[in-house]
Amino acid sequence: CEHCAVTIDRALRSIPGVTESRASFPSRSARISAAPSVSEEQLRSAVAAAGYTVTAARAEENSAAGSGAPTDRAGDASERATAGQARDRVPVARGGGDAAELLVIGGGSAGFAAAIAAAETGASVLMVEQGTLGGTCVNVGCVPSKTMIRAAEAQYRSAHSPFSGTRTQAGPPEMRAVVAQKDDLVAALRQQKYWDVLAAYPQITLLQGRARFAADGGVTIDGQAARARKVVLATGAHPWAPPIAGLAETGYLTSTQALALEEVPKRLIVIGGSAVGLELAQMFARLGSQVTVLEAMPQIVAAEDAEISSALAGYLREEGLAIVTGAAVSSVAGGPGGYQVRYRQAGGGEQMLAAEQLLVATGRRANTAGLGLEEAGIRLGSKGEITVDEFLQTSRTGVYAAGDAAGDPMFVYVAAYAGNLAAANALGGNQRRYDLTALPRVTFTDPAVASVGVTEAQARAAGADVRVAQLPMTYVPRALAARDTRGLIKLVANAAGELLGAHIVAPEAGDMIESAVMAMRFHIRVEDIAALFHPYLTNAEGLKLAAQAFRKDVKKLSCCAA
Repeated sequence: CEHCAVTIDRALRSIPGVTESRASFPSRSARISAAPSVSEEQLRSAVAAAGYTVTAARAEENSAAGSGAPTDRAGDASERATAGQARDRVPVARGGGDAAELLVIGGGSAGFAAAIAAAETGASVLMVEQGTLGGTCVNVGCVPSKTMIRAAEAQYRSAHSPFSGTRTQAGPPEMRAVVAQKDDLVAALRQQKYWDVLAAYPQITLLQGRARFAADGGVTIDGQAARARKVVLATGAHPWAPPIAGLAETGYLTSTQALALEEVPKRLIVIGGSAVGLELAQMFARLGSQVTVLEAMPQIVAAEDAEISSALAGYLREEGLAIVTGAAVSSVAGGPGGYQVRYRQAGGGEQMLAAEQLLVATGRRANTAGLGLEEAGIRLGSKGEITVDEFLQTSRTGVYAAGDAAGDPMFVYVAAYAGNLAAANALGGNQRRYDLTALPRVTFTDPAVASVGVTEAQARAAGADVRVAQLPMTYVPRALAARDTRGLIKLVANAAGELLGAHIVAPEAGDMIESAVMAMRFHIRVEDIAALFHPYLTNAEGLKLAAQAFRKDVKKLSCCAA
């Protein structure tokens, strides 16, 4: 997977004399620029120390090698057959045998949820994974990003205290240690939550290989026929970059590669102002980078309420980030250490930015290429996603899809829910419908953004009789006590007092939104939210105050007023 490529790059760059390494997991190769003094044995040893094996290698001297310039070498690196004691305890299929009741293609969150749901009914499951077990979230997504975001927050807080009399001091971060601790956490959770979990379900047989559909709907694994009664496709997604002139030639950082950087770039350009782009932009800014975010839409976090977006942009700018919206990037030139990015805004001329590193965070696309899906009659959407019906069944009977492979929304909690549902429908008939009612989303900036339901503009456009209450965090006692009053809570309700949407920008907004999610899911009116007990001096109390704001002036309420 991408994490393997990043790990190999880091190992090779640690060799004195290696100036660059670009590993590619699709091609299973790495291109290295190194001084002539670097031996092939050093390269092999570094790859082996990272947990991989070089199975073939060839030297390619470039035209300048004889003058002492770096030499390019190419090698094929594949993951070793064993990694962790639990792997030896997991049954690994070798083909043949009785047909499994369920074939799960993909070993990430959706795939595991499907396999476990099937195993708990006693069904036999064959799981196929061609890369690293665990999928996006634990390996290259949620887990590594959120732990490093917290590390950056600790760095930032060590130099910024709102309390009089406290002493703060911060030196430059030791990025190697930060990244190593992140990698340790990823490895531990992959073992505990995936390999060890597999070992607990003898009904699940793991096969590491590449799956492909034939025109008749049959599936082969590395060319060998796999027998199964039903199939769940859970192949995940990969980072996607827009067709910007020069981008493919210059190269760029994906979110995975950015989280593996062992040096903080002095200047960083981030293309993309949604959740991933903003989270990593703020992270690097807090670690010492001068960061510019270029967002094509008129506002950052474009799916959010306009007031929430505006507030977040203001807080990020206060920390020193440059936020440029409505920015159409026209071209990219240069490369690592010296990028030039050209863009223009509506009504303005072309502008140029320079930076040591370029991060592209413009979304993800489903991993559906090369699986033979369309040949087998499985329809794909405009972005390569697998199209499904309300039961998560594809256009081919008996084949279901779940998680990021089925397109938006690409959240791990949706993937887990969908995997469970797809397995249940595949094995028990289409009894359960895919229901994303009251689905929350969180952007892990600081302050964070969390929301559920529709925005005020969306509600009015739909013709709803809209009532709106808005509460600045300056009215929340917890925020005052913490001396951090950044943010606001905005509730959108109909004439009957039922929530249509809730939108929060505040520290730990993700922990606050769940009350609104439950209120929407179970039709709890805002008057009932206001009447519930909310612990004093919690940010969650802000939801009660915001609900009270529909009928009362919160300026006239005492602390914890009913």
